[in-house]
Amino acid sequence: MMRTLILSLLLLGLSGCMSVSDLADGAHSQLSDAGFLDHSRTQRASSWRLQPDSFIYIGQGHFVPPGDAYPRPNVVAEEAFKGFVEYFPLVRRASGPLGLEEAMAQARAAGAHYLLYARFAAADDRIGNGDEWADQEAVDRLGTDRAVIQLMLIETSTRYLVDTARIRSRGGFLTFYDAKPEDLLGPPLEDYARRLLGLNE
Repeated sequence: MMRTLILSLLLLGLSGCMSVSDLADGAHSQLSDAGFLDHSRTQRASSWRLQPDSFIYIGQGHFVPPGDAYPRPNVVAEEAFKGFVEYFPLVRRASGPLGLEEAMAQARAAGAHYLLYARFAAADDRIGNGDEWADQEAVDRLGTDRAVIQLMLIETSTRYLVDTARIRSRGGFLTFYDAKPEDLLGPPLEDYARRLLGLNE
């Protein structure tokens, strides 16, 4: 009885020190690390930060990830735009896949300070619903999706490679139903935009 009372008081004390949002963020982080929710890991080559008024042009290469996944041709650029537009007022994206030189030319023509050039490097679309099971019927294909994207941030005036990043994402066991690898891209790309402003440091 005494042990239960002490434990209850300890928990009440701890909960008084943390806000509900902090507790929720901690729980989300723990569940992600344990594989229950979507998880991503970003590796950057530098810690370069951008000014909030930087004009960024976003383009995606023609490269199609190997495997059986067939994401939309410009999906990385689309998801990056959604993540960046909240933090950078001056941001535009190409309407379709481009080669690097073509993307650089369009970025310069638009007057952009930086080109964010992306590539969908790998995608593994695992069985996540009844239709996919009917198509494949392979037990080893059940499970969570995976995705890898590569990013290059290039200064348009000097062609200086400011930063490169590699983002590895995997789905969670609570979120894999009817999911696709491209569904994993939005949150880590928004996180990368925040890192460029120094908000996640």
